[in-house]
Amino acid sequence: MDDLKQLVQEWLRLDKDPTTRAEIQTLLDGKKTKELEERLSTPGLRAQMGAGFNRLNGLTIIQTSQGLAEYLLSDVSEPATAGIVIGYDARHNSQYFAELAAAVFESKNITVWWYEDTVHTPLVPFAVKTLEAAAGVMITASHNPAQDNGYKVYGSNGCQINSPIDAQIVTSINMNLEPLTWGLHEYSMRKPILADMSSRYFLSLGREVALAEVEKRSVPFVYTPMHGVGLRYMMSAVDIVGMKEAITVVDQQAQPDPEFPTVRYPNPEEHGALDLALATADQKGVTLVLANDPDADRFAVAEKVDNVWRQLTGDQVGVLLAHWLFSLISPQVTSDDFFLASAVSSQMLSYMAQVEGFSFRETLTGFKWLGNVARDMRSQGKRVHFAYEEALGYMFPNLVHDKDGIAAAIHFLRACASWGSPWAKLQSLYEKYGYFETINTYWRSPSIQKTLGIFEKLRNLQRPFPSRVSNRTVTRWRDLTIGYDSATRKNVPDLPTSASSQMITCWLDQSKSDGAIRFTIRASGTEPKIKSERLEDNLTDYKADLHDQYISSVVANNRIRLDKEPYRFLDGSNKNGSMMLTSRSRKDSQMFEIREAPVQGTNSSGSVA
Repeated sequence: MDDLKQLVQEWLRLDKDPTTRAEIQTLLDGKKTKELEERLSTPGLRAQMGAGFNRLNGLTIIQTSQGLAEYLLSDVSEPATAGIVIGYDARHNSQYFAELAAAVFESKNITVWWYEDTVHTPLVPFAVKTLEAAAGVMITASHNPAQDNGYKVYGSNGCQINSPIDAQIVTSINMNLEPLTWGLHEYSMRKPILADMSSRYFLSLGREVALAEVEKRSVPFVYTPMHGVGLRYMMSAVDIVGMKEAITVVDQQAQPDPEFPTVRYPNPEEHGALDLALATADQKGVTLVLANDPDADRFAVAEKVDNVWRQLTGDQVGVLLAHWLFSLISPQVTSDDFFLASAVSSQMLSYMAQVEGFSFRETLTGFKWLGNVARDMRSQGKRVHFAYEEALGYMFPNLVHDKDGIAAAIHFLRACASWGSPWAKLQSLYEKYGYFETINTYWRSPSIQKTLGIFEKLRNLQRPFPSRVSNRTVTRWRDLTIGYDSATRKNVPDLPTSASSQMITCWLDQSKSDGAIRFTIRASGTEPKIKSERLEDNLTDYKADLHDQYISSVVANNRIRLDKEPYRFLDGSNKNGSMMLTSRSRKDSQMFEIREAPVQGTNSSGSVA
């Protein structure tokens, strides 16, 4: 209790914002001990907004900015003149937080390259690269719920910061917690860049898509920016490819609204998020829907096929885009041409590489890995053309080393002008390279402790790892949290490990219907979720028109219990279950089983590392 009292006193001493001071004082007066302990615990850079050290507010933004500024001054060459790029989205407090951050850097005599209006996130790393800035900051929580916000940091290479730099910045933050400036100030070192960077970005994007020598025919589509910042940038982008007349915008979701009133979660992956877009398309007689998340760095696609809407998975869009970009460099492709995907994405791209002669590389989850690995490979003389992750993120390294939902949409539209139906194109790729299926799900975690407990339970089922998952034999087990891989020399993983990130992958033996299964369970790095990705390799009996029946068979054979209605993985409908983890013992082995159960209420206020 004495420790908590000291934390409360420290907060009230440091915080100069009357709103957040009043929040803590109210909790103190009401003797809300448990909530005070939670709010004054370890901070994070994407969190719920509100008072407390572990939430996003004026004080934590200032402390973070002071630590980043001191890191740049001590470790980066000429940061004052190179400057820092700052952008923000349309969420609650985003501009306010960006202004506070700018004031900190300016007080340290660091030039601020300032986006004077809302931007889609990729414009920040684009400006870092273009201006050769020392760093970049984007205030956004991407597709998180309305109460969240975040502070995304880019290094001088235009990539999201990665280890060990992230730990060094955290150390610097902890050494600079006393606010040296507070409030919004006008400094002469702030340089507006929106018009210039937007112009350069779309010029670069135009050069990218011009590589495809296809007819500029119209591809009618419905577009939703999901109450975010994407519309302005999408309209500029479609103008480049001559499709301005082809777009129909979902009126109810067209303009930025930080409350995201028409969706439960502003994430195109979520069940129901595209309902308004699909309804608009039906009204207009359009069969293609494109969507961005609120900061327009993610991209989603749905197509109406045989009068049924099919929402493409992130893996399906990733494979389509990869093949399109490959077709632009074929037949000159060599082993120095690389395409990348994360460890939780489909293996189809690696099979495509084997057939076509280009190279494939897998990285850890997240674009901080994909972007930095791509930069490192380019410095070695390799040509990296594309990278993707199944969570609707697609990177075009010639433009930015981060995911970009606007660039993905324009490349996709150009490809559609050549393909016709993207669904039909996908079926032709399956026929050539083999059928691959990804089944993703998640459940919301109420706390970090609960998440850690689940992973420890998995690790303790059997040593060194469980021999079976349901009725399948485990042929390989990789735990990137503790640094173990059963298939490598001395059991050392071939991917980087991190004790702060929970991620276990197991490979399961093949059956009569598939070439094998790779199953991953991990903690989300951006949301209070535990995710599972199950990848089916080279399905031998898969037929597109029998998809639902096949999935039902896979589910039944592997003891994935479903809720009352059919679970349609492909078109995103009927996702009305959350996943629970149970373990069962047998005399000869330990097993764990994943099953679906009805949602008993969710809690999105937790933070998962």
